[in-house]
Amino acid sequence: MKNLKQRLKNGETLHGCWLNLGSSLTAEIVGLSGFDWVLIDLEHGAGTEKDVLAQLQALESTPAGVVVRVESAESQRIHRVLDMGAEGIMCPKVNTAEEAQQVVSGLHYPPHGHRGVAKMVRATQFAQNFDEYYQNSRENLLGVVQIETAEALNHLDEIAALDGVDVLFIGPADLTMELGIFGQFDHPKLKDAVQKIIAAAQKAGKSTGILFFNPEEYQNYHQQGIRFIACGADATFVANGARDMARKLTEMRKEF
Repeated sequence: MKNLKQRLKNGETLHGCWLNLGSSLTAEIVGLSGFDWVLIDLEHGAGTEKDVLAQLQALESTPAGVVVRVESAESQRIHRVLDMGAEGIMCPKVNTAEEAQQVVSGLHYPPHGHRGVAKMVRATQFAQNFDEYYQNSRENLLGVVQIETAEALNHLDEIAALDGVDVLFIGPADLTMELGIFGQFDHPKLKDAVQKIIAAAQKAGKSTGILFFNPEEYQNYHQQGIRFIACGADATFVANGARDMARKLTEMRKEF
C-alpha cells in the first residue's frame, strides 16, 4: 500500500493521471515517472479486468499508488479488482447517498460492508498476510465517488457524510454535458457546481479531486482546495509525444 488515504487525511496534495491504454508497459513507464497515484480506467479505457492484473503487477515496484475506476457499483466488479491488489476504487456517476453506500459496502468486509472474503488472492499475498490486510483495510482502501450529474449536486452533503467516501471526484466533462454547457469549463454553472462540491467535501472532512488536461488549470483548482489532482493520461502522453516528433521531423524535412 502507498498510503494514499492517510496522505490525503494529512492534507497532502496528491498528483495522478489516467491509464486508459490497458498496457502494463505504459502503466510501468507512467508509474516510474513521479506521480503519486494512477488510475486504471475500466469505464472508458481499452483494457479489461484481465489487463488490470498485469498493470497492477507492473506498478507494484513503482512509487505510484493504484486506484481502479470500475464500470459500476456492482459488488463483483469492486471485489474483483480489490482482490487483485487495487488500493482504491473510483465509481462513476454516483447520484445519491444510497448509491454511494453501495460503493462503500463493496469496499469493506462485514460488518462495515459486504465484501466477500477470499484469502488466496494477490491483495493478501496469497493468504500470507490476510489478517494484516483485513485489520488495516478500512484505513488503507480509498473510496472515490464521481460527482458528474445534476442529480448528484442535490445530494452532496449526504454523499460526503458517508463513512468510507474519502474523495468527491469532479467529472468536468460529464458535468458540463449534464448542465447543458458541454466543454465550457469556465462557465459560471460549472464554477458554481465545483464550489458546492468542494464545500460539501470540506464540511465532512473529506477530499475533493478533479481531472484536467491543461497544467495551467492547476493553480485555480488547488487554490480552491482540491487536493486529489489528475492531469493527463497515458494515451495523451503517447499521442502528444508522437505528434510532436512527427511535426518536428516534418519541419526539418522542409529545410532540405
